[in-house]
Amino acid sequence: MTTKVMQGVRILEVAQFTFTPAAGAILADWGADVIKIEHPVRGDTQRGFLNMGGVKLDPLRHTLIEHPNRGKRSVGIDLSTTEGQELLYELAKQCDVFLTNYLPQHRQKNKFDIEHIRAVNPNIIYARGSALGNKGPERHVGGFDGTCFWNRSGIAHAMTPEELDGPLSQGMPAFGDSIGGMFIAGGISAALYHRQMTGEATELDVSLLSTAWWASGALLAQVMETDIYSPNSMPKSGGVSVNPFMGNFRTSDGGWINLCTLSPTGLIRDMFEHLGLAELADDPRFSEPRALFENAAIASGYIVDAFSKKPFAYWREHLKTMKGQWAPIQTMRDLITDDQTVANDMIIEVEGADGGAPMRLVRGPVQWNGEPTETTRAPQASEHTEIVLMEMGIEWDKIEELKAKGAIA
Repeated sequence: MTTKVMQGVRILEVAQFTFTPAAGAILADWGADVIKIEHPVRGDTQRGFLNMGGVKLDPLRHTLIEHPNRGKRSVGIDLSTTEGQELLYELAKQCDVFLTNYLPQHRQKNKFDIEHIRAVNPNIIYARGSALGNKGPERHVGGFDGTCFWNRSGIAHAMTPEELDGPLSQGMPAFGDSIGGMFIAGGISAALYHRQMTGEATELDVSLLSTAWWASGALLAQVMETDIYSPNSMPKSGGVSVNPFMGNFRTSDGGWINLCTLSPTGLIRDMFEHLGLAELADDPRFSEPRALFENAAIASGYIVDAFSKKPFAYWREHLKTMKGQWAPIQTMRDLITDDQTVANDMIIEVEGADGGAPMRLVRGPVQWNGEPTETTRAPQASEHTEIVLMEMGIEWDKIEELKAKGAIA
């Protein structure tokens, strides 16, 4: 059995897409009982995303649903109905955390804003995920990680070389969503601890904009302090202007190796030897750090030439014994079989809803006691409605009545 640090915690999730549901997935991985409320007909809107970037997704093997929803139970409730709202309140009475990313106007319309939920459970932690934050003139505005995390945040601008005609796109689905979901999960964990220690139930907010703000924090602090800012530079093979042991270098077959040795003190000879340039370690232009930095452009030329003579696979293996910091610039396919990925249990498997081969998903970034994560597949929409309602003590006749009214699935 894996360590389940959140066992005994119950999360009531009224959220869709990836950003906030990803927090529920992390908490489910950690052992929480996460009950996901979905519309009884439509389900989570993201279930309808069956073509992402030209990749067709099978509704029974839907990776964009599995990633942020594994380990949960799904209950279909129409929260626009009085009966559905009453059911939600009964569930909220039994839960530790209420988790949502619906906009304020929707929370008010369907009566699950903080005042409604706290009215039935004053001790519940109320967690909100949003596009732009729960304060300010745009708190009612929605958004996705492409709009708020990548573009509005300045990340797209910072990552785009000035020479390009337009900004770089985000390039991968749910990038900021997945990062932000982890922040929400961490906030909920702290709130649970605070409630345990003080008895106070808090409300918490994480936005996609604040997620990007923190992820870019070192650069933003620099800009606020110095007003110095420049976007990313165009890619080229070679070291940076002041340090030849920092940069990306093209191999003979078009692969790339990143050198990232910030401080070469004590490493110069070892690095040059690994690069097949042992004689440069005795060259007074490069033999000690100050001289190396002063002659960085010349040293970089030698290193560019050395990398260009052998293929990516050679360098990826040969540099494993080098003392300076470096990395192969891998594709996503490379990462799946990376020795460290496999050794650290970063891939988890869940059953396929179609009964076929297991689906491979990504483990959350926290590992407990070195153990692999155990979880279940994401639920199908409304899959656990009857089970959860019967656990609440609702009789079958009442369940049938609610179904007939369209309040539940």
